[in-house]
Amino acid sequence: MSKQTYSLCFCLRRRFSLPVSEAPPEIRTLFDRYSDENGIMTASHVRGFLVEVQKEESVTEEEAQAIIDGHKHLSIFHRRGLNLESFFNYLFSSNNNPPLSPSLGVHQDMSSPLSHYFIYTGHNSYLTGNQLSSDCSDVPIIKALQKGVRVIELDIWPNESKDDVDVLHGRTLTSPVALIKCLRSIKQYAFVASEYPVVITLEDHLTPDLQAKVAEMITQTFGDILFSPGSESLKEFPSPKSLKRRIIISTKPPKEYIEAKEVQEKGEGSQKEKPVDDEEAWGKEVPSLRGGTISDHKNIEDEDDLDNEDDTDEAEYSRQNASDEYRRLIAIHAGKPKGGLTECLKVDPDTVKRLSLSELQLEKAAETHGKEIIRFTQRNILRVYPKGTRIASTNYNPLIGWMHGAQMVAFNMQGYGRSLWLMQGMFKANGGCGYVKKPDFLLKTGLNNEVFDPKARLPVKKTLKVTIYMGEGWFHDFKHTHFDQYSPPDFYARVGIAGVPYDTVMKKTKSVEDNWSPSWNEEFKFPLSVPELALLRVEVHEYDMSEKDDFGGQTCLPVWELRSGIRAVPLYSRKGEKYHNVKLLMRFEFI
Repeated sequence: MSKQTYSLCFCLRRRFSLPVSEAPPEIRTLFDRYSDENGIMTASHVRGFLVEVQKEESVTEEEAQAIIDGHKHLSIFHRRGLNLESFFNYLFSSNNNPPLSPSLGVHQDMSSPLSHYFIYTGHNSYLTGNQLSSDCSDVPIIKALQKGVRVIELDIWPNESKDDVDVLHGRTLTSPVALIKCLRSIKQYAFVASEYPVVITLEDHLTPDLQAKVAEMITQTFGDILFSPGSESLKEFPSPKSLKRRIIISTKPPKEYIEAKEVQEKGEGSQKEKPVDDEEAWGKEVPSLRGGTISDHKNIEDEDDLDNEDDTDEAEYSRQNASDEYRRLIAIHAGKPKGGLTECLKVDPDTVKRLSLSELQLEKAAETHGKEIIRFTQRNILRVYPKGTRIASTNYNPLIGWMHGAQMVAFNMQGYGRSLWLMQGMFKANGGCGYVKKPDFLLKTGLNNEVFDPKARLPVKKTLKVTIYMGEGWFHDFKHTHFDQYSPPDFYARVGIAGVPYDTVMKKTKSVEDNWSPSWNEEFKFPLSVPELALLRVEVHEYDMSEKDDFGGQTCLPVWELRSGIRAVPLYSRKGEKYHNVKLLMRFEFI
């Protein structure tokens, strides 16, 4: 080998070789504190560390010994204890030491009414991509159910020959999928990730005879697992516990559907939502498969005019009345009564319902009727859905809905981005079962009948101190030229809180140059006035002087379930898929 070739190989090997991760200074200090004079952590030492630093007060010495036994391959001392290397290896194992406790499982009370829970909710669950021209399929429905989504939305239309039912995004270029195929896939995959109930929300554009056909399909497909209380509205929603492994249908009963359709036809296209961000180009009119233009398109619920009076007489209803079988399938009644928002948000002591608002409608309603929304959601269900201009299947800030008690914050699961990361973070809670109990302050009123005000500046309940020590795994999960062509990456981390307005903040570490295993050793403090709604956001990026910084991973964690102490935090891709090796070593303390 020539000297020149050897020099080039040495240079590349130097630039792209993987440095051995060393324990951060604080980890070494803790090891010295919890080890004997020979540098060994015995079972007694390990238990002391777990109790005092990790706040695992109930841990036994036998469990501490099990940790030692699990790492004996790294230590010549075998059963005697852990040396520094094996102690560091244990802390940095996301399988053995994750930030959320895998042993907790479903640990919240599941015996309250459905209205007492945030529910993992999909929007246009059948779309494979964008809202305009992607295929309709049961595949995204299956993927959503496998990830724990509990509310699946289906838009149902007559097929081209008007003798069967398709699922598609109406008045767009999306290609249809047969309803029966979607129903069968829901049955097959409904409970693979969670045994708690799946709600199917139907956007119904059918004639009465096809509604009867849908009733037959649903009944034959789901059989005994279908929860069908009859045609009358429920006086109170059942609990998730009582509805385990059950399917629930939610839509407008036929009469309410006709009212909405009447209003739609009167005010078609009267209120347009302005495209935003990178979607400006979608303002052009495009021919539609089902008449009109794409610029006319809105979901049927987008076009419900809250202030319109309806004067359709009962004779017209009777002529268009759907089958009794279809009506009896509807367990959660949806719809908007005439009389405006104030009328919609009235709480009926004798019945419960589901109300739907677009993200824009919710934002406006929160300004003028915030307290009424929270009172409404204590008994009733509020569904929030993306505005019609989100053609690229983007999403909105879910905290706006959650702060006001909205149970069904509906998201485009086929997209990705920070909003979806927050949604995924929320539903890591409660064992990932798709139901998260709402905080008590969203379920109760005060002594003077007051309710929670998300805009109020409240006193700090607790402060979360986060230390981000280091990260590793990119060398194994990314091509070695992914970040920089000729040198190791320059990583920095962003750490912050998504929550009520006064708690929301984002901070940033320094960049560590030319290192596949960056050590930041930085500490951040986050005062929290409403920790019950706080999500910890973590992102890693690679600094690029001349171009946009490269993405290096993210995660979002529910603060109320964070384990105190030093934890290994796995990171996820933009699409929410867990990396095999990329993880951070972090410490969480509540002070």
